Amino acid sequence: MFWSKPELLPVGSPAPDFTVQDHLGHTVRRADLLGQRTILYWFPKADTPGCTKEACGFRDHFAELVGAGRVYGVSFDTPESNRRFVEKYHLPFPLLCDTTRAMSVAYRAARGPRSWFPARITYVLGPDGRIEHAERVGNIGAHVEDSVARLKR
Repeated sequence: MFWSKPELLPVGSPAPDFTVQDHLGHTVRRADLLGQRTILYWFPKADTPGCTKEACGFRDHFAELVGAGRVYGVSFDTPESNRRFVEKYHLPFPLLCDTTRAMSVAYRAARGPRSWFPARITYVLGPDGRIEHAERVGNIGAHVEDSVARLKR
């Protein structure tokens, strides 16, 4: 049976609350993101080819984002796995570890708590916590460029 992908959260809607750990074990909440524009991008698995390309793309554009906003990667990986990924590729931004999948389900990046991997999706959140842009990622390189441009506007 074919299962369609869930619809992304609508632009203009409030971003769902969440509480997760980052790759260093620090707690990050949605409320912590208020006041600044934020890219939240979901990637399936740390240190795999597509996910590395995406993370390194954001890394390579990071200087352009300073002052415009911030970026967080989100996966189901453990803090330890994501910490190794950050260290290996010198990523200058946090990776969020949604090990329970609750955040990913709320943001429609996962169907449920037993999903194996999140979908590759991206949201741009406004400083007010509302969704400014929602995207299902097809072309990783173009997606990184577009996300960076959107944050800088």
